[in-house]
Amino acid sequence: MEESVNDDHDGDAPPGVIRVVIADDHALYRQGMAVVVELDGAAKVVGQASNGAEAVEVCARLRPDVVLMDVRMPVVGGIEAAGRLHAADPGARILMLTMSDDESDLFQAIKAGASGYLLKDLPGEEVADAIRRVHDGQAIIPPGMAATLLQEFSRLSQDAAPGDPAAAHLTDREVEVLRLVARGMVNREIAESLGIAENTVKNHVRSILEKLHLHSRVEAAVYAHQQRLVPPDA
Repeated sequence: MEESVNDDHDGDAPPGVIRVVIADDHALYRQGMAVVVELDGAAKVVGQASNGAEAVEVCARLRPDVVLMDVRMPVVGGIEAAGRLHAADPGARILMLTMSDDESDLFQAIKAGASGYLLKDLPGEEVADAIRRVHDGQAIIPPGMAATLLQEFSRLSQDAAPGDPAAAHLTDREVEVLRLVARGMVNREIAESLGIAENTVKNHVRSILEKLHLHSRVEAAVYAHQQRLVPPDA
């Protein structure tokens, strides 16, 4: 690992501030992204890496709240690095960064444990908002790619073996909410569909993740399809 990549960051951040690591093989991009991340004071860049192998080492040492990970990097690619991070720390919040809207990359990243997927040309305020949202446990998927992702989950669910006993701990309402999460609905849409308050939906989602030992809405969607809680054609 090239320690010089992290010279400007000491791994510390004030209490309540989201600690972020940026992994990208372009130094100028990392510098620009660091400015964007820290602009509103909600997050601080505590470390950087120039390839996937460095990212794994830096994150093991710093344990950041959110990792911004470029998909295409030398030595070890971003998707493989995300898988290693997720295996070491299933609670890691990883946002993949890409210049391309390649749907196969999206699916592989989510399977590897990423919590979201951002296009690099997004405005700075949207990146900052995505960091806050993924830190709170939400999934970040470009709207135009969500349908394809869920179709792929549905295809996989046809070969999956249902029967996880953890599902038995969900209430009937939580199962309803989980099914709608798996269909790609956001909290507002779920609330309107079920005739309940949006905050109630948030509480149900939080309870679902806790009971199933999951860490994001994306994982919950995968789980729902694997357990055949959603019809394959949904």
